[in-house]
Amino acid sequence: MPNPPCYADLGKNCRDIFNKGYHFGLVKLDCKTKTRSGVEFNVNGSSNHDTGKVLGALESKYKFKEFGVTFTEKWNTENTLGTELAVEDQLCKGFKLALDTTFAPHTGKKTARVRSAYKMDFLHMNTDVDLDLAGPVIHGAAVLG
Repeated sequence: MPNPPCYADLGKNCRDIFNKGYHFGLVKLDCKTKTRSGVEFNVNGSSNHDTGKVLGALESKYKFKEFGVTFTEKWNTENTLGTELAVEDQLCKGFKLALDTTFAPHTGKKTARVRSAYKMDFLHMNTDVDLDLAGPVIHGAAVLG
């Protein structure tokens, strides 16, 4: 039996009709490649004709399949560094736990988020915890079906 989609993906196909492929006044470039050793690279960029603003991002992803671990590094032209460490199907089948962090060196701003997801027949649950000095913020969602 297939697992239901996560809550954020409900209605995604309808939103994509208007959001993908219709970039008026915007030029986008997206390049993906994978090395022989399994390291994935994703480079993307966009240029807005109205504002003249150019944005770009570089992402590299290392997968350690035997341990169920994925390590992702991100950097963009706004000089924000991001890392994600995810563990999947190690604690129990269908459970994914990830730590997502960002750091902006020019401002010193740091963010951290712990995300978890559990998938099984007829159930998909997600929980995100934003770790903030003012106090954590917890988001949760579940889809039955």
